[in-house]
Amino acid sequence: MKIFHLFLSVFTWLYQRTNGKIGGAMQGLPILLLTTTGRKTGKTRTTPLAYIENDGCYVITASNAGADTHPAWFHNLKSQPQVTLQILDKHLTAMAEQANPQLRQQLWDKLVQRAPGYKGYEKRTTREIPMVLLRPV
Repeated sequence: MKIFHLFLSVFTWLYQRTNGKIGGAMQGLPILLLTTTGRKTGKTRTTPLAYIENDGCYVITASNAGADTHPAWFHNLKSQPQVTLQILDKHLTAMAEQANPQLRQQLWDKLVQRAPGYKGYEKRTTREIPMVLLRPV
């Protein structure tokens, strides 16, 4: 697990320093940097995530690689939905909102169509993987 966190730290650092020229896409999907505020610590945390776009929103998924628990950033944004994003060289503020069940399914289908590997995550877990809308403000 420590190696994974080290990889994420290096990936994030490279993305920030190169405005996404390094790390701006993975497995055919664009990558953004999501910064949330820790619900317990109050510290900011930045996580690189793949996204799709839908009706002016950036859409991310709390897949956690198919683990049976939601990722920490998902809990953080549920507690504090105002987040900051870096998309390549653009920095913006957004409000996070979990997609309702009908929209969630539409977004999940769109994501899996673009990146079929996510289908495997769904098979690994018993939880419904949330889709999150990031609405720029």
